[in-house]
Amino acid sequence: MCGGVQRKNQFWENDRVFESIAIVGATGAVGRIIRQMLEEHDFPYQKITFLASSRSAGSKIAFAGQQHTVQQLCPEAFDSIDLAIGSTPDEVAAEFAPWAVERDCIVVDESGYWRMDPKVPLVVPEINPEAVDHHQGIISSPNCSTTQMVLAMKPLHDAGTIRRVVVSTYQATSGAGVVGEKDLQEGSRAALDGQEYSCQAFAHPIAFNLIPQIGSPKHAGYTSEEMKMVHETQKIFADKSMRICPTCVRVPVVNCHSESMLVETEKKISADTARKLFAATPGIKVVDDLEAGKYPMPSDCSGDDAVFIGRIREDLSSENGLAFWCVSDNLRKGAATNAVQIAQLLVRKG
Repeated sequence: MCGGVQRKNQFWENDRVFESIAIVGATGAVGRIIRQMLEEHDFPYQKITFLASSRSAGSKIAFAGQQHTVQQLCPEAFDSIDLAIGSTPDEVAAEFAPWAVERDCIVVDESGYWRMDPKVPLVVPEINPEAVDHHQGIISSPNCSTTQMVLAMKPLHDAGTIRRVVVSTYQATSGAGVVGEKDLQEGSRAALDGQEYSCQAFAHPIAFNLIPQIGSPKHAGYTSEEMKMVHETQKIFADKSMRICPTCVRVPVVNCHSESMLVETEKKISADTARKLFAATPGIKVVDDLEAGKYPMPSDCSGDDAVFIGRIREDLSSENGLAFWCVSDNLRKGAATNAVQIAQLLVRKG
């Protein structure tokens, strides 16, 4: 197993220190950001292990001033591991999480496999931190498009009780992994040069195009990505009566998902009040000055952990509706940041 050093600053002084932690999928795009965040936040541990598939096992990772050898993911890799943060494909998460739990390791999982399991809490720390108290070894982090949406919903729900949400997503190619980014970059070059390009991640060209399907056909004309947003949101807020109508679209943007949201509440909330509620919510940044041309855009939000909100206005078609624009880095708050925040929550709860 990889060696490590205990990193502990004043912020964590009175909190629990995990003796041994592991990053599963450590060499992937989200895994790299998880490693970066653990360093930035001086996450408390005494030993750290990096796990990945056989393709990456044996490679080297620089972390906290030391070189670490990536270990192959297998059941025995979780011997003596207290906490594992995983970012892997669903089928890998389905296999490795039980290995870890059998060895008394807590798993914070970024995949979609465990999210709707009734025994697994689905957590956004700013919304339902108490849910981690009921975990049975696995804690799940939501889909990236869900995470930024529910954080934007939280202050409005607390103030006026949300009854309906209509949301259209504009999702970046990084959400489909490295091959998604490659389809955009190389496909754009090919299109400009008048050449053919065979997409690897998408069923249609993404260069200079929009694809109004993310995921497989699932229910009544909705896709799997869209139904994730419905079911995950209802689970996070513990409210199956909350109505969500999503349309998910892949757009030719490298990073950061954007969402156009229309929220209807039982109690009317003015645009000015909503602006103040958003600004007072941890994890949200308001950029909202239409006259000055200031609003959230993917090119400005990439690399930030916040959910950015702008274009806040009252709905012209319903009495208690609010419309706004929401942008967030899908690899950070939509994935790595939320998983690390769950781990931090476990530390603070001891």
